[in-house]
Amino acid sequence: MDLTTPALLFPAISLLLLAYTNRFLVLAQLIRQLHSQRATMTEMVIRQISNLRLRLILIKAMQGLGVLSFLLCVLTMLLLFLKWMVPAEWIFAISICLLALSLLCSLLEIAISTKAIEIELEDLENLADEEKSL
Repeated sequence: MDLTTPALLFPAISLLLLAYTNRFLVLAQLIRQLHSQRATMTEMVIRQISNLRLRLILIKAMQGLGVLSFLLCVLTMLLLFLKWMVPAEWIFAISICLLALSLLCSLLEIAISTKAIEIELEDLENLADEEKSL
């Protein structure tokens, strides 16, 4: 393994962290929006609160694991530069495992996000049924 191997992960991890940050910003905006409408605590909003909390936890885990993966890639490059091949290979393997865990958290967060959209659709269907019955 040479310096270019861990360096290949730099753009991928950077883009991944950017995507995670965008997901966090959208979620934070949604939570602030719900907070400003706190006088209208509908059943749908109440059902989504635990969903939003879990998504925040997952996004924090995604970002943390991604940053740790990035730091270990940097450490791998330093170890390779110092010609410490065996520790560099182990650290790089750990970095890849952390990246994989980050991606798994992202997949779970996407599944939960989809559940939130299903709650919204269910609410819209209930409104449509109410309008039909009137």
